[in-house]
Amino acid sequence: MLSLADLAVIVGTSLVVALVISAVAVAVLQLLRRASILVRLGVVVLAAVASIVGGTVAIARAMYISPHDFVVLVWVIAVAAVVSLGVAGVLGMGLVRTSRTLRDAARAVGDGEVVAAQPQDSSEFSALSRELADMSRRLAESREEVRMLDESRRQLVAWISHDLRTPLAAMQAMAESLEDGIAADPERYYRQLRSQCATLGHMVDDLFELSKIQSGSLQLEFGPLSLYDIVSDAVADLSPLAATRSISLNESQDGDLTVWGDARELSRVIHNLLLNAIEHSPAGSGIHVTVREGAGSSVVLSVVDEGGGIPEEHLAKVFDAGWRGSAARSPRDGVVSGGAGLGLAIVQGIVTAHDGDISVRNTEAGCRFDVQLPRFRTAAAGT
Repeated sequence: MLSLADLAVIVGTSLVVALVISAVAVAVLQLLRRASILVRLGVVVLAAVASIVGGTVAIARAMYISPHDFVVLVWVIAVAAVVSLGVAGVLGMGLVRTSRTLRDAARAVGDGEVVAAQPQDSSEFSALSRELADMSRRLAESREEVRMLDESRRQLVAWISHDLRTPLAAMQAMAESLEDGIAADPERYYRQLRSQCATLGHMVDDLFELSKIQSGSLQLEFGPLSLYDIVSDAVADLSPLAATRSISLNESQDGDLTVWGDARELSRVIHNLLLNAIEHSPAGSGIHVTVREGAGSSVVLSVVDEGGGIPEEHLAKVFDAGWRGSAARSPRDGVVSGGAGLGLAIVQGIVTAHDGDISVRNTEAGCRFDVQLPRFRTAAAGT
């Protein structure tokens, strides 16, 4: 059995040798901090083997073993060290291959490619490969979303520029006629100028409203509201316009339904939906506005027109800013709201800001827009 003195000598000698070799290894690794992982791994393994060999040789010499036994011990240690270095080299080459694979994958992600997750030699590297693949997919989706938004922005600018140019050109022509004194009926020109100014004002107002919605700066003043009262006011306001096209506006409700919302913005929602229906309805048709109780403590507002419907492939685009419908849904002659194709986009933004939902579907004769809003008691309970 070892005495405490012998144990102290063995531990102390091994510790000194290990500390010296470790210090040298740290210094070498610092110098090789930009070297390949294979080289740095070789230094670590070599330092570990050297610590074991150095400590073993020092202790063996101190224990005064025979020269024959010492030579045998040295050979055993040498063989083990060579094998260990060989195994470390194989492992290092695997790490180098894995790092190159991941580096190539990262470069592909940077180039905009979508990469697939590949199994690696360790769970950590496999997890990193899966993360790179997921990141490439998310980046591709983000790039596609940005591309679509940019395309939508360019189309919106083009449409708005066209819509602004039309009333501006008419105003310029009428102003020149009045200035030159060749206007046959100046009073009529003045009325038309006021009408065109109102059209431009509505377009600018729509642009401002949409910008607030898209920037998240839309301020709402919530309170309990009778949705049917707002519908009745909107129907009364727009009935004269509908009458010019021989279009009837019909309203109905299912009980006394109160919602939690902003009166001004919800009125804008109903006005925009009714204007859209009037624009796309043929003369002599009817528009039906209903308010009823929905599922899950909600209130549903429905606007149904007879404007011929929308192609199914275009239904998902009706709430895009600036989107124009097909010929079947283009505005009828004599009914022009003066908007820039922003009405339904504004409607969706306002409804979303109320924690509601809006949908559209075709009916037998036209389209049906359904707006679902939270009831007053549900909203009030959460405040």
